[in-house]
Amino acid sequence: MQTVAEMWLVLQLTRSGFAVGVAAALQFAPMLLIGAWGGLIADRFDKRRLLLLTQTLMALPALALLALTATGTIELWMLLALICARGAVNAVDNPARQAFLVELVGPDRLVNAVSLGSALVNGARTIGPALAGVVIATVGVVPCFGLNALSFAAMIGALHGMDRSALRSAPPAARTPGQVRSALRYVRATPELWIPLALMALVGTFTFNFQTLLPLLATFGFGGGASTYAALTTAMGLGAIVGAIGNGVRSRVQPALLAGAAAVFGALVVTAALAPNVALAAAALVPVGAASVVFAASVNSFLQLAVAPHMRGRVMALYSVVFLGSTPIGGPLMGWIAGAAGPRAALALGGVVAVGAAAWARTAFARAAAPA
Repeated sequence: MQTVAEMWLVLQLTRSGFAVGVAAALQFAPMLLIGAWGGLIADRFDKRRLLLLTQTLMALPALALLALTATGTIELWMLLALICARGAVNAVDNPARQAFLVELVGPDRLVNAVSLGSALVNGARTIGPALAGVVIATVGVVPCFGLNALSFAAMIGALHGMDRSALRSAPPAARTPGQVRSALRYVRATPELWIPLALMALVGTFTFNFQTLLPLLATFGFGGGASTYAALTTAMGLGAIVGAIGNGVRSRVQPALLAGAAAVFGALVVTAALAPNVALAAAALVPVGAASVVFAASVNSFLQLAVAPHMRGRVMALYSVVFLGSTPIGGPLMGWIAGAAGPRAALALGGVVAVGAAAWARTAFARAAAPA
């Protein structure tokens, strides 16, 4: 709800696709800049305690936006600053949550857990935009920020209520110089890590820009409002739930699945870009949502199963950097393309890049597996 309200508020304040892209970029710019160090923090400290701190801190920007919008004093620079502040906390929170998952369930159930987590997240992303569309259309953006701040109590309560003796906690990484550089060297020497990360970097930069492009498609492509935007995001979220549940039947992920999921995802995005009206666009976004989750969850699981435990936080931070941290590059770029050539053209370009990246990844995996 908060993300929809933020993007909609930026659009109302500026009527600019580039500004929406900048707002989406600032949400993840700290991930790009400091995400690797966030992963190092996750490796060094108890992840449950760390998440208690980050989840508490992430509620503060929502409370600030609640106060500013309720009093009518919100300005664009304030909104952008608070989005960036939340992103700074997320640069630590996200890799900690990713690495914490295997401590909850163990390696044998990791793929199932990642898929279940994706289903829950995308279920929230389906309900949230739909509810946000109704709330914004009836009473405005203010309640969205209040409800988001309140929702953090559930996460904090869950972390407090865990049975700590049942966690499979990895030993904290010792403090030594150059730990981020050592993680980069480790990834560079391991094809099972750098190929999926490079694939995600390409797809994340050019294809995963729905926060920027869907409000532009709703407004400038179809001449709609908040309800149109909510319909598009809800359709994609419903597909994502289906994709996540279907992906959960696997216990392992093979390289061919990563390349195949990226190719299918890209082709479906191109199909959605060609939809002539809202109804067909929403219908096309359902399989787009499913394919997006299968691809992202497969890369996540593949990396976690391939990485050494003492490096998991840093490697998952790199996953977050190339997945979420690529938005500061891709968001403004695709927003600019959408402003110059239309949101359909920007969507289609992202789909074409994903298909090309899939072909490259298939070739790279084959070369890595070939005997020297």
